[in-house]
Amino acid sequence: MEKITSLQNPRVKQIRRLRERKTREAEQRFLIDYERDLERALAQGFEVDYLFYCSDLDREGMLLPESLIFEVERDLMEKVSYRENPSSLVAVMKIPSPRPLSDLLSGEESLLLCLVGLEKPGNVGALLRSADAAGFSAVLLVDSPFDLYNPNLIRASTGAIFLGNVYQSTSPEALQLLKAARYQCVGAIVDGSVSLFEVDFRPHTALILGTEDIGLDERWKAACDVAARIPMQGLIADSLNVSVSGALFMYEAVRQRLKGTL
Repeated sequence: MEKITSLQNPRVKQIRRLRERKTREAEQRFLIDYERDLERALAQGFEVDYLFYCSDLDREGMLLPESLIFEVERDLMEKVSYRENPSSLVAVMKIPSPRPLSDLLSGEESLLLCLVGLEKPGNVGALLRSADAAGFSAVLLVDSPFDLYNPNLIRASTGAIFLGNVYQSTSPEALQLLKAARYQCVGAIVDGSVSLFEVDFRPHTALILGTEDIGLDERWKAACDVAARIPMQGLIADSLNVSVSGALFMYEAVRQRLKGTL
């Protein structure tokens, strides 16, 4: 097993470059720097290119060939890790081919989460985690300003990004798809005409969430069959964080489907 000690090593330089989106896209590689996330990626069929580890890491159960593993000291790990307090590994992963958007036209995805223009990877990651927990079978990222393998998104999703059910598109593509696949489009809108508890989520449904600051634009509002709001009972709060709002909507869909009624 090779030990790497120099910051000038080509693999060290590549890992540091992979902090940037343009490098991830150009080299079709991304980073995982947490053991749980690596285990979940491997379980979903993702491939490791190579891995840095510190000698204090318990590698039992990792089941990677020795040829893919390089030992580094803690100080070097701190220099290559994206985290302020790094774990004992950094894995360079291969980016798989994206699933074609046309897969969503089959009608098999009963509940679709559609995120339009969300700007914070942490919020998107949290929504992916909630979508998996709530049984939403696919997520559509529309007009996303970041890539799927942004480190903050990976971390916040707790590995849900590796499920292979996340698609990316532009607004025109997404609007055309939702119409062609005959989804009931439910928009989460602060001043929506009905409460989310009045919406029937049992049909073939796409839940649509907009940006954290202004929500959905007029084009998307017009495309929604239902404009639903979260009832606000307080004196000051007039809205919730988008990841919290999305979780409330998704679990109302869960409640209805488990109960079989509104």
